[in-house]
Amino acid sequence: MSPVNLRVVGLGTAVTVAVLLPLVAMARPTGDPVRPAGASAEGDAKAGGLLRGLGLGPRTPASAAPTAPATPAAPVAPERVTRCGPELASPEGAEAQTCVLSEGPDVWARTYYRNATGRRLDAFLTLMGPGGRTVQVDCPVPAQDEPGTCETPRERARGAATAYTAVAEFAGSGEGGSTPLLLRAGSNTADGEGS
Repeated sequence: MSPVNLRVVGLGTAVTVAVLLPLVAMARPTGDPVRPAGASAEGDAKAGGLLRGLGLGPRTPASAAPTAPATPAAPVAPERVTRCGPELASPEGAEAQTCVLSEGPDVWARTYYRNATGRRLDAFLTLMGPGGRTVQVDCPVPAQDEPGTCETPRERARGAATAYTAVAEFAGSGEGGSTPLLLRAGSNTADGEGS
């Protein structure tokens, strides 16, 4: 053989070994090694040792296989509780319903509205909690007869969520201090009344 042919054969062998060796090392047997006819148990021990050295030894019986650690159960999401007052409507065409929502340690207020007055309104949503604590947000209400919502930021409840109430007040927009109140919608109070 010429030196060029030897190089080609050597290179081909090196590529073959480089490709097959990782595949052999990663392969796992599907059962116990087969003992050739006439082979002794000692021969099996040597073959088993070689296979174990390559990470390919006989499989561990299922009963002796290590078990995976139990995964913790996914946490259960806290239940959302919604307490709403009645749906109210003004003669001018504003409609609203106001609720206090709680979920886990959080509490917040939300008002659902529809503005059929034909003009833009301003709404003020107030969440009132124990100890005189209040959170208020301004909600611009566009002049369109489409349902909308406005809500206060969530805050950590101080005491029971049932101690919180909310009220939404709707008035004409940009009409100065003489703007008449069109609608006031409140959540159910602790004694079950809505306003």
